[in-house]
Amino acid sequence: MEKEKVNDGQPDPENSLDFSEQFNQLELLETHGHLIPTGTESLWVGNSDEDEEQDEKPEEWYQLQEKKMEKDPSKLLLWAAEKNRLTTVQRLLSEKATQVNTRDEDEYTPLHRAAYGGHLDVVRELIAQGADVHAVTVDGWTPLHSACKWNNTRVASFLLQHDADINAQTKGLLTPLHLAAGNRDSKDTLELLLMNRYIKPVPLTTFQ
Repeated sequence: MEKEKVNDGQPDPENSLDFSEQFNQLELLETHGHLIPTGTESLWVGNSDEDEEQDEKPEEWYQLQEKKMEKDPSKLLLWAAEKNRLTTVQRLLSEKATQVNTRDEDEYTPLHRAAYGGHLDVVRELIAQGADVHAVTVDGWTPLHSACKWNNTRVASFLLQHDADINAQTKGLLTPLHLAAGNRDSKDTLELLLMNRYIKPVPLTTFQ
């Protein structure tokens, strides 16, 4: 029987967590610690200066890259989804819609790439064209895992509204909640996940 979908993707405003401007995860643990899966460890190791720099390229550079990949539409689609090239994604899918779930060597789909990049418009287009929200990588990551790892809350919300499994586990038994809890900047995504009616924190006993 299909689950009743009532506000799956958005926190309930009446019961929404109250995060202060001085939010830290200790506050969350005090009030909702029982919902964090046992065994969750921080995956955040700090950002380097290089990570913080925005790799902004001129439009001509993107056009050149697209031209180089024109003979490999699947590769181009994966790249375009990651780089937020919505027009290119739309064009490629209009030419061959069946490649919407194409994969790279690690089994990432265009939806995975758009999800971890936080590109909501591309995510919308891919799902409208039949992208599989349950697709998994070689490590068992779903697009929702990708969105939650990088605190892309709006993308995570949209995926949940389209039947993404909030309790999906990777091969290492990580749920989207584990990944969000391991990110120091994840308060919005944590709130989204913790207020979802279907969240089922699972004890993690084999996490290394």
